[in-house]
Amino acid sequence: MVHIQILGNLDKGGNFVEDTQKKNFLFSFVISYTETCEIPGITVAGQNKEIIKFTPPADAEFLHYGSCKCIETIPMTPDGKPTPALLTKTALEVASIPHIVINAGSKIMPQIPYLETGIKSGKNISLEPALDRSDVLHAVDYGRIIGRTLASLTDCLVIGESIPGGTTTALAVLKGLGINAMVSSSMPQNPIELKKKVVFDALKRLGSDDPYEIVSNVGDPMIPLVAGMISSASQITNVMLAGGTQMAAVLAFGKSVGFNQDKLAIGTTSYIIEDKSANFVDTVTKIADVPILVVNPRLEHSKIAGLRAFSEGFVKEGAGAGGSMISAILKTGIDTQTLLELIEKEYRKII
Repeated sequence: MVHIQILGNLDKGGNFVEDTQKKNFLFSFVISYTETCEIPGITVAGQNKEIIKFTPPADAEFLHYGSCKCIETIPMTPDGKPTPALLTKTALEVASIPHIVINAGSKIMPQIPYLETGIKSGKNISLEPALDRSDVLHAVDYGRIIGRTLASLTDCLVIGESIPGGTTTALAVLKGLGINAMVSSSMPQNPIELKKKVVFDALKRLGSDDPYEIVSNVGDPMIPLVAGMISSASQITNVMLAGGTQMAAVLAFGKSVGFNQDKLAIGTTSYIIEDKSANFVDTVTKIADVPILVVNPRLEHSKIAGLRAFSEGFVKEGAGAGGSMISAILKTGIDTQTLLELIEKEYRKII
């Protein structure tokens, strides 16, 4: 399709597109938390560590209500840069794609119906292990159950996430698994040196190359849960991992859990692919033979400065934005110009 670019295995990408065009999609949104996000300067997802924990539940509430209940406004910087959930909500609504929220360790519970896993929040990996090994096993098992259930309801299960600080834990997991990754950031100036120091401090604890030990030491709760989801769901239906760096870490850990790579794709925005401080495509192709579907939301053409900021390096991706827009295009054939106009309309509504 002209509005979707395929990278990696072009044949597999083409088959995935063909299999899912005009079909039913289900968007699952995993909210989680790692105390790593409280390290000053590591993420733009919250102005301070008291506010940052509200970002995942607020994103989830916004997708449901168009407003938030746990905080007064939707997650947005003081100068008007909105959460990428704005793009997700617009895409899901225009294509009538249902969604379900899964809590995998969020510190604050959203005021909506959601699936509860009982998984604990992740600790600050620069100071201590993120999770107990038993937590990782629990997350994988619950992910398998959820993935199997949701996959049976749809032609394509789309999985997005909201976890502040998640690119740093993803980098640590990728490095721990021996993958030489460079990861994106929610900020235009990627705090690469700070991330490297956090990851270096975390990796010093590793005494094993066992993937479960690596995730429990330096990961976050979202990674094992989603790895469990794709392991079962990809045996039943098409699965799209909606995101950037974090989904590369899911894919890397997922290899030890197992998945059907013939039914799997990653869906993301062109802003992740074009990020010169990262090597997303190279990282994914090193991990698995999984196609990458890419959408350019054309936000550089927006009349709204807060939306243009995405094309200038702010956030780039998140809350499953890329994958949900790709899903809307596949299901309805909508073009990106129309999507942009609808995103602007939604922005004006919330402002």
